[in-house]
Amino acid sequence: MGRNGAEFALEAARAAGVEVCFANPGTTEMDLVVALDKVPEIRSVLCLFEGVATGAADGYGRIAGKPALTLLHLGPGFANGIANLHNARRAGSPVLNLIGDHATWHLAADAPLTSDIKSLAASVSQFVRRSATPVEFARDLVDGVAAATGSPSGVASLIVAQEAAWEDAEGELPDLEMAAAVAAEPAAVAEAASRLRGKGAQAGLLLGGMLDGEALEAAARIRASTGCQVWLDTFVPRLREGRGIPHFDAVPYFPEQAMETLAGVESLVFVGTRSPVAFFGYRSVGRSSLLPEGCETLGLSGPGQRPGPDLLALAEALETGPAPGVADAPLGPVAEGAIDVVSLGLILAHWLPEEAILVNEAATSGLGWGLYGRSAAPHDVLSLTGGAIGQGIPNALGAAVAAPDRRVVALQADGSGLYTLQGLWTMAREELDVTVIVCANRAYRILQAELGRTGPAEPGPVAQAMTDLSRPVIEWTRLAEGMGVASCQVSQNRELQAALEARRAERGPYLIEVLL
Repeated sequence: MGRNGAEFALEAARAAGVEVCFANPGTTEMDLVVALDKVPEIRSVLCLFEGVATGAADGYGRIAGKPALTLLHLGPGFANGIANLHNARRAGSPVLNLIGDHATWHLAADAPLTSDIKSLAASVSQFVRRSATPVEFARDLVDGVAAATGSPSGVASLIVAQEAAWEDAEGELPDLEMAAAVAAEPAAVAEAASRLRGKGAQAGLLLGGMLDGEALEAAARIRASTGCQVWLDTFVPRLREGRGIPHFDAVPYFPEQAMETLAGVESLVFVGTRSPVAFFGYRSVGRSSLLPEGCETLGLSGPGQRPGPDLLALAEALETGPAPGVADAPLGPVAEGAIDVVSLGLILAHWLPEEAILVNEAATSGLGWGLYGRSAAPHDVLSLTGGAIGQGIPNALGAAVAAPDRRVVALQADGSGLYTLQGLWTMAREELDVTVIVCANRAYRILQAELGRTGPAEPGPVAQAMTDLSRPVIEWTRLAEGMGVASCQVSQNRELQAALEARRAERGPYLIEVLL
C-alpha cells in the first residue's frame, strides 16, 4: 500500500526542516495523526487545549527561528487557539497551522462543525490556503513554511480538506523555495543616518523584533556616536539581556508616562517595529500616537523583519566607533522578610543560570525583574507582544522543546496563567525542564489599575469583585500536582532562594507559587 496525502505532506514538511508538531487533533485530522507514526522525525507533542498548542508554537518559533506545526480541529478548534496566534502575529513568530476541514463534498451539508475557517485564519495569518488534493497539500505546506520564515516572518495557516489527507499520493516531494531576505534600501539607511546625525537627544531610535546581542551593540554604537535617545518597544518578542549586554529602557505601558518619555523628540527612526501608539484609546489622553506633535518618523523595517542587519547598516552609515563598555549595576543582597515584587526580581536575577530563557508574563508583578534582569547572567527574554494573556506557560513549553539544553523559566502572573494552565500537563508528559514561578497576588492587578483610570467615581463592590481572585483562593500547588508537576509554595525571601537553589541540581518541570 502506498502513502496517502497526509504522509506525503509530512514528509515534505520534514524535508523543509520542520521538526515539531504541537497537536490538539479531532476526527478530521485522524489521517494526519496516523501519518505522524510514519514520519517519526517530526516530534508530536500533545496539548490539552488549542491555545497551548499555538502558544507553544509561538515560543518555539521565537527560539528556533523556524516554524513548528500546529494540528487543530476545524474552525472551533482553530478559534480556541487564535489568542496566542494574535500574539505570534504581533511578534512576527514563524508558525504553520494545519487545520483539518471536512471533505469538500461534505461542506454543502452544513454539518454541526462546519464554519468559515478561511475568515478566522485570515485574521491572524499572513498566508492562508485550502488544500483539496494530496499534491496541493504537500506543495501548500512547503509554501507555508517559506511564508512563515520569510521576511516578514509570521503565521501561515493551511486548511486541509479530508480527502487531501486520505487519498493516495504520488510524485516527488516539492522543493522549498525561500525568498531572499529583505533589507532596508541604502537610500532609506542614508536618510535615517541623516535624521540621527547631529541631532542629539532630539532624535530617537526605537527597537523591536528579535533583538540579539549584535543588534543591541549596533544600537549602542549609534547612541554613542550621535547622542540620540534609544528605546525598546514596550514588549519585545525576544530580547538578549544581562551582564555585559547593552541595555535600553522600554517605552512605558501607560500613555501618559510614554508621552513624557518621548517628549522633545523631533525625529524618530524605528527598526523591527512600528511607530509607537497607546495600547488603548483613553479619553483622558484623547489621541493614539505617543509621539509629540510634528515628530517625523522613518521605519527601516517592521514587525517580523530582523532588526540586526538594518541596525548594522545604520551604524556603518554613521561611521560609528566600537561599542562602548557596559556599566553593569551590581546586584545587592537579599533582605530577610516577606516576598514582594521587588525582592522577587532581585532573587530571580541572582539565581538565573547563564543562557536561560525567561518568558515574562508577570504583568504588574514583574516590576522587580524589570529593575534587576539586566544585571543577571546573560539570557533571553520572551515577552507578551500582543496583549492577549495566557501566553506565558505555552511559550515556555515551546521554548523548552526548541532549546532542551537551556533552562527555561516562566515568570507568570496568576490571573493570566489560568488561561492556559493545561500546558503544565504537557510539560510533565514531555519531561521539559521548565521552572514556572507563579506570582500569586490573587487579583487581576493590571485591571485594578485600569479600573482606577476610568473616571473619578470610586469603583463599587461589583466592579471590584470583577478583578478579585481570592474568593475562593486558587491553590496553584494543587493544580500543578494534578497536572503531574511537582510544586511548592513560598512567602518569604529565604524560602524562594532555597527553592530556586534546589532547582540547580534538578531537571524537569517544577512550579513555585510565590505568595505576594
